Amino acid sequence: MDMDDDAPRTDERIADEQLTGERLPVGGIPERDVDVPDGTAGDEDDTAPVAPDITYDEQLYPARPRRLRPRVNLRGGSLQRRFSDPRAANGENPAYIEWLVRQSMLKDADVLSRTLSGTPAMWRNPYARPDARRAVSTSDVWFTAYPISLITRDGESFLTALADPQLWTAFERIGINGVHTGPVKRAGGIRGWQETPSVDGHFDRIGTQIDPTFGDEETFQRMTDVAEEHGGSIIDDIVPGHTGKGADFRLAEMAFKDYPGIYHMVEIPPEEWHLLPTVPEHRDSVNLDAATESALAERGYIIGELQRVIFHQPGVKETNWSVTAPVVGVDGTTRRWVYLHYFKEGQPSVNWLDPTFAGMRLVIGDALHSLGDLGTSALRLDANGFLGVEKSAEGAPGWSEGHPLSHAANHVIAGMVRKVGGFTFQELNLTIEDIRDTGAVGADLSYDFINRPAYHHALATGDTEFLRLTLRTSLELGVEPVSLVHGMQNHDELTYELVHWATLHQDDLYTFHGEETRGGALAERIRADLTEALTGDAADYNLVFTTNGIACTTASLIAATQGHTTLDDIADEHVPQIRDAHLLLAAFNAWQPGVFAMSGWDLLGSLTVPQELVTDLIAEGDTRWIERGAHDLLGVAPDTERSASGMPRARSLYGPLPEQLESPDSFASRLGELLRVRTEYGIASARQVDVPEVAHRGMLVMVHELETTDESGEPVVQITVLNMTDTALDGTIRSESLPHGATVVDATDHSELGTVDDLCSFPLRIDAYGSRFLVLRRNVEQGA
Repeated sequence: MDMDDDAPRTDERIADEQLTGERLPVGGIPERDVDVPDGTAGDEDDTAPVAPDITYDEQLYPARPRRLRPRVNLRGGSLQRRFSDPRAANGENPAYIEWLVRQSMLKDADVLSRTLSGTPAMWRNPYARPDARRAVSTSDVWFTAYPISLITRDGESFLTALADPQLWTAFERIGINGVHTGPVKRAGGIRGWQETPSVDGHFDRIGTQIDPTFGDEETFQRMTDVAEEHGGSIIDDIVPGHTGKGADFRLAEMAFKDYPGIYHMVEIPPEEWHLLPTVPEHRDSVNLDAATESALAERGYIIGELQRVIFHQPGVKETNWSVTAPVVGVDGTTRRWVYLHYFKEGQPSVNWLDPTFAGMRLVIGDALHSLGDLGTSALRLDANGFLGVEKSAEGAPGWSEGHPLSHAANHVIAGMVRKVGGFTFQELNLTIEDIRDTGAVGADLSYDFINRPAYHHALATGDTEFLRLTLRTSLELGVEPVSLVHGMQNHDELTYELVHWATLHQDDLYTFHGEETRGGALAERIRADLTEALTGDAADYNLVFTTNGIACTTASLIAATQGHTTLDDIADEHVPQIRDAHLLLAAFNAWQPGVFAMSGWDLLGSLTVPQELVTDLIAEGDTRWIERGAHDLLGVAPDTERSASGMPRARSLYGPLPEQLESPDSFASRLGELLRVRTEYGIASARQVDVPEVAHRGMLVMVHELETTDESGEPVVQITVLNMTDTALDGTIRSESLPHGATVVDATDHSELGTVDDLCSFPLRIDAYGSRFLVLRRNVEQGA
């Protein structure tokens, strides 16, 4: 190839680079060092690198890079082309490289971004500040789907099922106006010429294309149209924190162009391979143990230990780093890489501060595809709290949580989504301050990890004290409930890490049960209470999930709190009491500001599946598969025992939606009444003003100011009262936020219950597992 180095990179030039594996220099500066064949170099004095003096630091850290300096005229001629078996799946086969590039997310992102660049659409919407109330006004009651668990008609895809007008008619009757599809794009990995299955429920994305298992782009677009016809919208997922081991990762391993810049991956030189474990033939990488992690950190190759090891399991995941087997690159060099993965080995972490900005380009392109091509209204940001990582002081774990780069990256992602008219929500299980600070510039909404374990604890113990503490702490630290997605069960475990109390505030003092206790001890106590009440001898059908939480459904959690120790113990006569407690938890989530989200497992009252039906899936410790049983929302396949993806059917306590909606006493019908009140009074966009003390430890009271005003011109005051016990309670509701002399009205039937006295209180009786939505009507004549 004879071409001017200063010439622009034409398509022909790019094609030649792909075939040779060489990144041709522009302006004389190559992308990466290459071995120059004999006889092709120019003047030796111009091309030979100068060996600098070895400093003390370089002796201490052998991986320390040499001083950056211009290296012009390094290439004196072109590399010889190499040819190999066209069937070979390695860096020396141009056909294989070309095949991977065609499938890569980075390539798609570059194409997608150019279609929007320079268009008026990029300037029509405000984007700098998150806007929770705008997001809530778009859709505030969500159905959260899980693609591999939905039972469909014979031959019907997941997306076709979600585009069914009959389903949307049922959703509309219940009050659901948004569907979060869950991950439906290609996921898993590539080995050789073959795709490998997902290792984390399709959260290990490897392509922007819809996975054929779930449907295609045309069906997805039809689903968005049907949703709009029923007043709803579609919410998709992006994963800013990691990908799967797809084409992008394989190209990165082969040191192809910008691709290594997508990931936190470090090339380990051959002279240091003795430090690395051997990778068995049937594997492409292995996790590093703590000793190897430490050895590589001491030599300066990686930053070493991070603040915690998520999904820690001895012999499976002992650190956040794994090492690849030897891989032949596009330049013929064999390399081994150590790469970061916060989650599973098959989920390499994206690098948000690489000079190529390849990771950022990949993620933004994926987001634009969902919003622009597929027609979604919003995106869930998965694993977005782990986008920055930095070496800490000697001997301290690396800084990997609450990092400013995570805030900056989230600002970029969320700003771009708002710029094209959408909104985002994040699942950020960190401290309340992290949720507040990230939400100040990033996602419009955050998943409610603050109160989720607390309201389960309240039901399990009949005591709302910890729940009242979490609600108040959230308000005090600036995270209003309107900015949260209050979810019931989703595909993940009941998370009980209680990161806020177990980490940053572990030494802070809190009053609990009349005693002062430190945050760390409080977190341990709540975890112990939940584990004892919901698993083991209390209920063998709920399982602990590593150190993160408990694998269960909402119905199986309730069953455990009501004394059912095995699945066989749960008989038909027990269903009404489980249903009542289920509706109580729904009321907690729905009768406060913010988004209310529920799953198919909630709508049908699904229990966990017996462990023996998912033995292979839980073999390596991922017990969450017991809670992901297949379910049939419309009752279209009553005799089918597994979903199309192979998930076994879970036992449903409530039955399919059409049957439920024919009975006014069913879970779905009563849920619809609960949501009707929510919509009528607009509590989704209200402001929480008080979580007062209660007359009985099993009661919870939340006081809100609605956006509407009464005849006096003041905001309407609304009160949510809940009974987390299985017995009726009599008590007094008292709060300084209640206007004197106001009449207390039950919003469900508009009956008057009494008057607020001079102590800002009134008496109330509430049934077992009861919930009351109360509205205060000021007496204008008395000037109340």
